[in-house]
Amino acid sequence: MRASTDLAGELTREAASELGLEPGTPVVVGAGDITSAAVGSGAVAEYEFHAYLGTSSWLAFHVRERKKDIRHYMGSICSARPDMYLCVAEQETACACLDWLRDVLYGKEAPEDVYREFDKLAEEVEPGARGLIFTPWLFGERAPLDDPAVRGAFLNLSLEHKRGHLVRAVMEGVALNLRWALFYMERLGRRAEHINVIGGGVKSDVWCQIMADVLGRPVRRVADPAEAGARGAAMVAAVGLGILPSFEEASKLVRIERVFQPRPENRSIYDQLFEEFKAFYERNKAMYRRLNA
Repeated sequence: MRASTDLAGELTREAASELGLEPGTPVVVGAGDITSAAVGSGAVAEYEFHAYLGTSSWLAFHVRERKKDIRHYMGSICSARPDMYLCVAEQETACACLDWLRDVLYGKEAPEDVYREFDKLAEEVEPGARGLIFTPWLFGERAPLDDPAVRGAFLNLSLEHKRGHLVRAVMEGVALNLRWALFYMERLGRRAEHINVIGGGVKSDVWCQIMADVLGRPVRRVADPAEAGARGAAMVAAVGLGILPSFEEASKLVRIERVFQPRPENRSIYDQLFEEFKAFYERNKAMYRRLNA
């Protein structure tokens, strides 16, 4: 077992020729996708939270001693930081929910800028989507439910709801599930002072604001959020080669592009939706197991 920052060797002539690099280039062991992205988020201090919003989603923080919550599918994995673990709660589907809605609404006729159109539609709808709730469990759920049988739903749908309400409800539903995971993650660690966010989904200003409002925490979008994994891999290599003295110093290179503050006027709206969101699962989990066993 080698640390991510260990020097594995040097690039052979054959490999160098294939890659267009110089023979003898040092090769660092490196880290996996999630652990590299964690470093690339800039949240490298112990208990400093980051969240990823892509096809799936996760919430994570570094920790010196392993933490786990088996009931809610949360645990610690090896970290890119050799002196810490990474405590992770993974959500099965996030942007995949929006992709599904795109396909349902547009089929093969989706415009190239469909996600900008989604942002515009969601922004035009009031917080809470006029009582429409979406549960984002389209492929079962890991954290915090650990339930492979559960499935997604639109709740409280009416003739008053239009396309924009569906889009906003999907964004809010993903954030509501993340809030549920945050509750248990904070019990494992400590209260999140802020959450750095990465991944393609957080390019959406409206989704970032929804996350801040639903979670009740400042959401800090890093620059080039979709490249956090590549950035983190480079940072690991730089620390391993001594180009950067520590992960703390490396994190200073991560620029916070924008901070989304929770809006107090929306807190009561999302508090109510959150309680209904949780209650719906508790009332219907047995049905999902009967239907999807």
